[in-house]
Order: sequence, then C-alpha cells, then structure tokens
Amino acid sequence: MYEEGLHNHIVKLLKAGVRLDGRKLLDYRKPIKVEYGVSKTAEGSARVHIENTDVMVGVKMEVGEPYPDMPDQGTIIVGAELTPLANPNFELGPPGIDAIELARVVDRGIRESKALDFKKLCIKKGEKVWLLLIDIIPINDDGNLIDASALAVLAALKDANFPKYDEKTEKIDYKEKTDKKVELTKEPIAVTVVKIGDSFIVDPTTEEEKVIDTRVTISTKKDGSLCAIQKGGDMPLTSDEIMQMVDIAIEKAKELREVL
Repeated sequence: MYEEGLHNHIVKLLKAGVRLDGRKLLDYRKPIKVEYGVSKTAEGSARVHIENTDVMVGVKMEVGEPYPDMPDQGTIIVGAELTPLANPNFELGPPGIDAIELARVVDRGIRESKALDFKKLCIKKGEKVWLLLIDIIPINDDGNLIDASALAVLAALKDANFPKYDEKTEKIDYKEKTDKKVELTKEPIAVTVVKIGDSFIVDPTTEEEKVIDTRVTISTKKDGSLCAIQKGGDMPLTSDEIMQMVDIAIEKAKELREVL
C-alpha cells in the first residue's frame, strides 16, 4: 500500500514537472564530483559522488592465461559488492541479483564501446595476458548506483598504472608502478533513463527507485553514438519511447562527461 501511494504521489508531481526533492524531471543532483587516486593499494582508483550517492572503484591487475578463443587478448572482470553499509536493504554474503546486474551493466558499457584494446593487454600470445579486476564498492546508496558506478569505473581506469612485471620470473612487483597507463580508446558514459507513469526522469533517488515502471541504461561515446543499451523493470516500452530515452541519454551524457 505504501509503495502504491508513493507511486501515485510521484506520478502527480511528475505531471506537474517537479520531483520529490524539487528537481526538474531531467536534472541530475548536484554536486557531481570525481576524485582520482583514492586507494594506495589499487593500481587505479576513483570515487564518485552524485550528491549523497557515493561509490568507490578500485582496479587491480593480475597476469593470467587468456581465454582459448582469444589467445592474444586480455580482459576485464567487473564485480560489485553491495553491503548494508551503503543501504540497509543490502545483505552480506554472495553477490545477489542487484550486484550481478550492476556489474554486468557497467561491464557491458566498457566492453561494447571498445573502450579498451584488449590486444594491448597481451604479454605473450596464448600464454600470458593482463587481467583487469574492477571492484565496485558503494559507500552510500541514495539512488542511481548504475550511473555513479559506471562513471567511477571509467575514472578508475583513467587513473590506472601497470605494476612492474618481470617476464623472466613471471612475477609482479605491486610496490613499484610503471609509467604505463591503461589506454582508453573510448570513454563511454552511462545514463539511466527511468519511466514512472508517463514521465521520464534521470538520476532517481532511492524513493523514486521503489516505484519505477521501467528503466533503460544507455551508454554512449563522445560523438553520441550508442554502444550499449540495457533495460530493467517489468513494463514494456514502445519504439518511440525508447528513442526518446536515447535522446535524453545522449544529451545528459555531455553533462557527466564534463566532470571527468
């Protein structure tokens, strides 16, 4: 009953062009801040604040064997840890469906945009490649973890330096970082557009997320071209609605790109 009442209340507000916190429908909360190099142990790290939503990301690097079908390519492995520290509704233990979805949506934006040239992560074809282990750790969940996490992952990759690797001994010296950076050929920005009733909004709070009808996360490159789209929620969308959401995402991505 509470959520039904909240849904009806939010729908009425949105029809009037305003939201629970006073924002317009397509406004991000402010400030949006990106901090680089927040971890002394990770090879790259970043922290993103979208007002009270706070996410940290660390990038660790390991050397391993390539996949048999990609003998000359390294890869990324994205994981998310949602703990009660960030939101009391999160539970300790193995990753739940929300954590898995968050990691997969962020991974897809990076991977499908070809942001990384995985061939440049190859050390010796068929034997040794770099594996980039990306950990997403929300500190405080006040809504819109997907956009905050995707932005933090991109910032952490920009911050990352390779550790020293001895090819003869096949050992990594994590205490000594090299000047070699992770090369990003693209910088995909993820924007999640939410539909509640007949209205579209961006950057939902936790209260708004309780009553979402459907959402679409759209990752775009700097030139506005699409690289990944992921839908969530139960309600269907028309092709016209999807195009409206894509247009919104392309425009709002310019705003997020500026903070990098």
